[in-house]
Amino acid sequence: MVFKHHYISQLGSITLTSNGESITGLWFDGQKNFPHKLISESTKAKLPIFTQTINWLDTYFSGKVPNFTPHIHLNTTPFRKAVYEILLSIPYGQTMTYGEIANIIAEQKGIERMSAQAVGGAVGHNPILIIVPCHRVVGADGSLTGYEGGLDKKIELLKLENAL
Repeated sequence: MVFKHHYISQLGSITLTSNGESITGLWFDGQKNFPHKLISESTKAKLPIFTQTINWLDTYFSGKVPNFTPHIHLNTTPFRKAVYEILLSIPYGQTMTYGEIANIIAEQKGIERMSAQAVGGAVGHNPILIIVPCHRVVGADGSLTGYEGGLDKKIELLKLENAL
């Protein structure tokens, strides 16, 4: 069963989903690739994981670095999971390029190179925005490339972190 909860942030309404124990999704309402069917079939609930995540989001949106991460569950491919683990390692207020992530993945796999475009595809399908900080990924020249939540939100998140 999938549970849902809504959170209102300074950047708009956010929908959270959970399997009852972990966060499985965090999306800005109406964003590109918003899982309308999943959300419509979910059950509203008050769960401890939602309380923890709300505390995390409240801390984050107040401009402070949360000192914990709610338990998340990423139901995805091994490649995407590897990319998301790298995203989780990007420190608050810092950025990393798609190419840098591709180089890390190539090194982990023991291969000569990995496509930055493949990394971009994985980043673009991140189901847990903000907590898995795909907003911290930038183009090779430092440009602010696309963001599933909207480029305007990416800019605001990076400003909040003093990363611009």
